[in-house]
Amino acid sequence: MSLYVAYVLVGLAIAMPVGAITVEMTKQGLKNGFMHGWAVGLGGMTIDIVLVFALYMGLASILAMPLIQLPMWIIGAGFLFLLGYDSIKNADHDITLAGEKVTKSFFASYFNGLLVAVSPGNLVFWVNVFGVVLAKSYGQGESSSFLIIAAGVLSGILLHDIGLLTIVSVTRKAMNRKMIRTFTIVAGFLLIGFACYFIYEFIQGIKIYI
Repeated sequence: MSLYVAYVLVGLAIAMPVGAITVEMTKQGLKNGFMHGWAVGLGGMTIDIVLVFALYMGLASILAMPLIQLPMWIIGAGFLFLLGYDSIKNADHDITLAGEKVTKSFFASYFNGLLVAVSPGNLVFWVNVFGVVLAKSYGQGESSSFLIIAAGVLSGILLHDIGLLTIVSVTRKAMNRKMIRTFTIVAGFLLIGFACYFIYEFIQGIKIYI
């Protein structure tokens, strides 16, 4: 239990810094309410859970290879650029003020979460953190502790998501359509910024082979 609680706190600390998932969750939460922001978080956690079990089955050594990570950077940049462009282009669309009926599909928000989560930053995190934890656990003959650690981190991320979206839901009640539109445009530029960073990492990685 102490191991689980410790890694719940680790999960909270990991989720605190603003990342692409946080930006997309906040944007959808403001535009369409708690459940749509939550859908983005669920999409992200779906990828997280799949990755945890994939790493447990031995995928860490493959994802750690530079030749595998390089295309991940550029593919992730493409996803984030498209999401950022769509956010700016459709800033006026799908805005539902507090008390109005939501028209956007729950699964559309969930799919956005999946796209953002399939990014190199997310994949590299799981490889670096859980690859080391898994190796240490096996070395000590305690492979089951890996799943406890994974559950703790995922629980911490889940608590962060719920807390963030609760704040967003309360804030949304005081915002008008123009304010939400402005935030949506800012969120779009932030996502494009993350895409540019991924392209930078790709260029830095490719220099090794030039």
